[in-house]
Amino acid sequence: MTFEPRFNSQDLEQLSENTVFDGFLKLSRKQFRHRRFNGGWSSEFERELLMKKDGAAAVVYDPVHDTIGLVDQFRSGALTSAWGPWCLEVVAGLIEPNESVEELIRRELAEEAGVTAARLIPITEYYSTPGCCNEKIHLFCALADLSCAGGVYGLDAEHEDILFSVHPAEQVFAAMLNSRMNNAATLIALLWLQLNRPTLRTGNP
Repeated sequence: MTFEPRFNSQDLEQLSENTVFDGFLKLSRKQFRHRRFNGGWSSEFERELLMKKDGAAAVVYDPVHDTIGLVDQFRSGALTSAWGPWCLEVVAGLIEPNESVEELIRRELAEEAGVTAARLIPITEYYSTPGCCNEKIHLFCALADLSCAGGVYGLDAEHEDILFSVHPAEQVFAAMLNSRMNNAATLIALLWLQLNRPTLRTGNP
């Protein structure tokens, strides 16, 4: 069995594009047609696409003390969550011009968690909502000493009020699928960490 794509960008035609909104986020309305799996081409169809900068996220893990650091902050997209709109998350942010994803995540580790020394291990890259948004997340594990970590962080200019707290890894893993850790970057990173934790604890990932 192969997972190679049947089609690529040469099998798609973008017929038009109109900007609906252009602010912190950009919303475009596009018309397409593409090749079909059963042969021929589709009819013309319309999609609205939310355009965002690439982002990066990192689960902060202390392999010596076997603890995980999580940020707790208000998220307007979670207003209807049964847990309320304050989510437990991994450290994350959006890339700035001329910034690498590694520079981005190190900046966010300092701003959101007070972590200024960490070893970054790439996990994966993924599109968070490819049906309607172009956002791509670069996911990392950040190995750091969390023995004295914790506190309130964030930038006042960005209206951030972020609590960074440290928890035993086993408690996080036991709660992650039924709790306020209900966002993709956090769950993907924690599942990766759960699989790779034994190796990380040996000091030879």
